Amino acid sequence: MHNFTPEDLLQYLYKETSPAQTAEIKAALENDWSLREKFEEITAAQNQLETLKMSPSQQTIDNILNYAEKAVSELSASV
Repeated sequence: MHNFTPEDLLQYLYKETSPAQTAEIKAALENDWSLREKFEEITAAQNQLETLKMSPSQQTIDNILNYAEKAVSELSASV
């Protein structure tokens, strides 16, 4: 039996494994409760990541807009 790494499980989760690897991992998950437990942890983490809503702070947005405004002003002055 192959010892699968967390990276192998991640690739399997995101469907980045070859058909042969997919079959091996699928069989291992059916027979190895420890591996299945690790896979369930990775799947739970993926689900939590998908539910996160991330956005920049207002200060970050203001800094970007100020930088852009300054850059436009400098370009306009040099033309």
